[in-house]
Amino acid sequence: MAERDTFEGARPAGRPSLCRDCGAIVGAGEQACSACGAAARRPAPERPAVPQPDPATARFVRAIINRPATFTFVFLIANVFLYLMMSFDGGATGNVLVAYGAKLNALINERGEWWRFVTPIFLHVQMPALGPLHLLTNMYGLFMLGPYVEKLYGSAKFVVFWIACGVAGVAASYLAVQPELAASGALGRFLFKVHDVPSAGASGALFGLVGVLFVFGIKYRSELPEGLKRAFGTGMLPIILINLFIGYAGSGFIDNAAHLGGLVSGMALALCVGYKRIGPRGPVAYAWHFLQAACLLLVAASFLMAARNFHQPLPAWQPPGFGLDSGEPSNIVAFTEAVNAGQGALRAFIDRGQAEALAPAAEQLGRTPSVNEGADALRDDLKALVERARGVSAERDPPEAERRRRTRQLREDLNDWSRRFAEWVRTDGKALNLIIEEAKPEAEPARPGEEK
Repeated sequence: MAERDTFEGARPAGRPSLCRDCGAIVGAGEQACSACGAAARRPAPERPAVPQPDPATARFVRAIINRPATFTFVFLIANVFLYLMMSFDGGATGNVLVAYGAKLNALINERGEWWRFVTPIFLHVQMPALGPLHLLTNMYGLFMLGPYVEKLYGSAKFVVFWIACGVAGVAASYLAVQPELAASGALGRFLFKVHDVPSAGASGALFGLVGVLFVFGIKYRSELPEGLKRAFGTGMLPIILINLFIGYAGSGFIDNAAHLGGLVSGMALALCVGYKRIGPRGPVAYAWHFLQAACLLLVAASFLMAARNFHQPLPAWQPPGFGLDSGEPSNIVAFTEAVNAGQGALRAFIDRGQAEALAPAAEQLGRTPSVNEGADALRDDLKALVERARGVSAERDPPEAERRRRTRQLREDLNDWSRRFAEWVRTDGKALNLIIEEAKPEAEPARPGEEK
C-alpha cells in the first residue's frame, strides 16, 4: 500500500490519534497504523508566536507615518531654485552670493541689512573644484531628517524650528568673527574666524533638526516604539560627534559657530515644545500656525529686501590668502608684488568687469625673477589665468551666455589657484618669510556691469 499522509495536521507530541483509513487508534510516537499499515505523518514543530505590537504603539506609528511632510520639500525646492538662479547669474560665490543675501558682517554693521540673518538659510556656496557639493550634502540631510521632525511635530512647528534654528546659526556666525580669539589656540580656531567673508548655508538649520531629534528621543523615550528608541535620542550622538570632528578638522572652511548655534537652539526648542500627539487640535495648535505664518512672512520680506538692494554697490572683500606680505628684499618682494597685482586684476575683471589692470599685471608677472620651483609654477599659472582674462575682455560683442560661462570658469580656476597658493604659503612659503595678511579695506566697488 502506497505511503500517504493520512492523519490530520500537526498534533502535539505524546498524544494518540485516529487513523483516517481504518479508524484504529494510533499510539503516541508510532510511525504507522498497526491495523492497516498506513504511514503516520510526523507532527510539525510548533511555531513560536509572533509578537504583536500593542494597540497604542500601532496607533502611534500609523498616525505619524500618515502625516504630510509638505514644508520639507518646499524648503528643499527653494534652496535648489536659488542655487540655480545664482549659477545663471555668474555662480554662487563672491559678489553674486553677497548680492543674493549671504551673511557679511560689514553690510549688517554699516548698512543695517538685518535680512542677512534670514536669507543665508536658503543660499549655498559653489565650492572650488567641488561645485554644488555644499548644496547636495545639506539637501540630503534635509531630505533624511526633515520628514521625521515635520511628522512628529507637525508642519507649523517644523517651519518655526527650521527658521529659528537657521537664524540662530547665522547669528552665531556673525558673533564668531573675532580675529583675536581665533588666534588663541585650537578651541579659538574651531569656534572663531579671522576674516569677515560671505557665509551662507542651511547647516545651522539642519543641525537644529538634529538637536530636536536628540532631545525628542530622550524626552519621550517611554512613549516610543523600540525601533524609534534606537533611532532618536542617543542614536543621534554619532551624527553629532562625527560632524563636530569634521568641523574641527576643517576649521578654516567650515562655519562651526553656525553649526553649534543651530544645534543648541534646536535642543532648547525641543526641551520647551511638545510633539504633536494623536488627538484633536487645541488652542496651542492655532498659536503655532500663527507663528508659522509669521516665519514665512519674515522669509518673504527678507528676500524682498535683498531684491530691492540687489544693485547696491558692494564693499570690497577678498577671500583669505589674497594678500601677501614679506620682509625679504629683491626677488621675494618682486614675487609678492606681482602675485598681488595678478590676483587683484583678475578679481577686478571677474567681479566688476574692469580689464584695465590685466595687461600691466601680465607684464609684471612675466618679468618677475625666479624664486623656487613651486613659486615659479604658481606664478606661471597665475599669468596664464590673467592672459585668459585678457582674451575674454578683448572679444568684441561675444554672446552673453558664452561670456558669462567663460567668466564663471575663470572664477572657479582662480579659486582653485588660490587654494593651492595658500597651501604653498603654509608650507614652502615659511622658509621665505611669507605670510598671509588680511586684505585692507578699499573703496566700494560697483556691481559687475555697473559703474562705480
